[in-house]
Amino acid sequence: MSDVYKRLATKLDQLPNGFPETDTGVELKILQKIFAPEEAEMALKLKPIPETAEVIAKRLDMPLAEIESILDNMARKGQIMSEKKNARQVYTLVPFILGIWELQVNRLDKELSDLHAQYSPVFGFSFGNFAPGFFRVVPINVPITAEQQILPYENARQMLESAKTFQVAECICRKDSALKGAPCKHTLETCLTFSNEENAFDKYPLGRMISKQEAFDLLAKTEEEGLVHQTYNTKSDHFFICNCCSCCCPVLAATKNFGLPYLMAKSHFVAAINQETCEACGACAEERCPMEAITKDNGGYIVKPERCIGCGVCTTACPTDSITLIRKPASQCDEPPENLTDWYFKRAASRGIKMIDE
Repeated sequence: MSDVYKRLATKLDQLPNGFPETDTGVELKILQKIFAPEEAEMALKLKPIPETAEVIAKRLDMPLAEIESILDNMARKGQIMSEKKNARQVYTLVPFILGIWELQVNRLDKELSDLHAQYSPVFGFSFGNFAPGFFRVVPINVPITAEQQILPYENARQMLESAKTFQVAECICRKDSALKGAPCKHTLETCLTFSNEENAFDKYPLGRMISKQEAFDLLAKTEEEGLVHQTYNTKSDHFFICNCCSCCCPVLAATKNFGLPYLMAKSHFVAAINQETCEACGACAEERCPMEAITKDNGGYIVKPERCIGCGVCTTACPTDSITLIRKPASQCDEPPENLTDWYFKRAASRGIKMIDE
C-alpha cells in the first residue's frame, strides 16, 4: 500500500478529532477506498482552515485552473469540504469524523460500510475518551417553565433563525445500517446543515436545498418520530443538526452501552415524571427513551437522572402530559466551548497534541 495513505492517516490523527492507528491497518484501507493516491497527496497539502483556490494555488506554486479542477473534483467526491464563505468558494481539509465519513453519504457502498464497521470500535473508544464532548444534545421544542432560561445553544430553532441557506441530506448512519441488513423505520432524509451565507452549498450540495420553513418543519417531523437533536458541543458556530435514532446512531449507542464520557454532552435538562398524573402506559420507556433512562418502579415509571440525556423525546409520547424537562443544578451543567476554534484547542490539549495549520 502506498506510503501516502500512512502519511495522510498521520495528518488526520494530528487533527483534534483524531484518526487512531489500528493493528489491522483498516484505517488505511478506508483511505485507499476514498482517495486515489494523487488525491491523498493533494489532501496532505491542504490546511484544516478554509482557503480559496487562489491562496492554495499561490502557496503550492501551481496554475489556478489546475488547482481548481483538482479541488472541485475532490469536493464532489466528499474528500474535502467546499462551501462559500464571505461570498468566496473555500476548500478545507476536514477530519475523518465529523467530516470525510459524513461526506461519503452519496458514495457509500457495502465495501466502505464493512470497513467502517471494523474501524468504528477503535475510533469510537479513542474519540469518546477525550474532553470536551463532541456532540451536544439539544432539547426538543417542548414548553419550559418561565423561570428557566433557554440559551441559544439549547434551542434548535434559534440556531436556524439567522441562517440563509439550508440543505437536508440522507442520514449516513441509517444508510450504513441498511447496508448491514438492518434497515431503519425512521425517515432517511433528516441530516440538516445550514449557513449564514447565501447559496453556501450550491456548488457542492450534499443533499437537497430547502427553505427555512421546510427546515423548521423537518425539526417538527423528527420530534414527532422521537429522534434526538444533536449538534457540535459549542455555544456558537453551529452549522448542522443531526436528528438521531437509537437504533442506528453510533454516538447514542456507544454512550448508552459503554458510557464513553466525551462522545456526547448531555443537555442541561433532565426529564421528570409527575407521579400523580402518570397512567403508567409505558410509552415513554418502551417507545421513546433512547438511553433506557425510564424504568418501572412500584407500578409506575421513574427517570434515572444519571442516564437521562435531556433530549425530551419522551415528553411528546406522554398521553397525559406527565413528563416535563427541568433544568439541572448548575453544578451538573457543563459549560460548552465558546466556538469551534475553542473546541479544537481544548480537544487538542486533551489529546496532548499541538494544533496543526498545514
